[in-house]
Amino acid sequence: MKIAREPSTILIVEDEEPHAELTRRAIRKAGHVDRIDVVTDGEQALDYLFHRGAFSNADEFPHPALILLDINLPGMDGIEVLRRIKDTPRLKLIPVIMLTTSQREEDIVASYGAYANSYLTKPVGLREFEGKVMQLDHYWLHVNEPPIVKPANEGDHEPY
Repeated sequence: MKIAREPSTILIVEDEEPHAELTRRAIRKAGHVDRIDVVTDGEQALDYLFHRGAFSNADEFPHPALILLDINLPGMDGIEVLRRIKDTPRLKLIPVIMLTTSQREEDIVASYGAYANSYLTKPVGLREFEGKVMQLDHYWLHVNEPPIVKPANEGDHEPY
């Protein structure tokens, strides 16, 4: 199993700029990452992860150590993005946290059925939201022990 990633990179997949900015701010406050990248829809997320189009330079856009993925995205929804990530051998070891406003049981079941690593609803209050994101950051990037992986070989691109 191969996955190329930089240990201190988080990818946020969020179409609402205020949510993305709050998430980014909370992650920076936690202080465990060097880099936070944001994409605004499912296709961009897959382009980023598969190094296509504007994200074709794998050195400039390394695989993240953690993905925070919204369910409600324009075009391809977050659950479909999650399925494609977890169906790809070189990406499936990246922890994917569903970070969404949806509390619908169907979304929770579908997310775990597609192998989400965690499911969190976005709280309404700013302090509570920051606290949840900082806990995520702390656990997944500081406490959790990720697998040791080797960089992917150049040209090692699986189709999705």
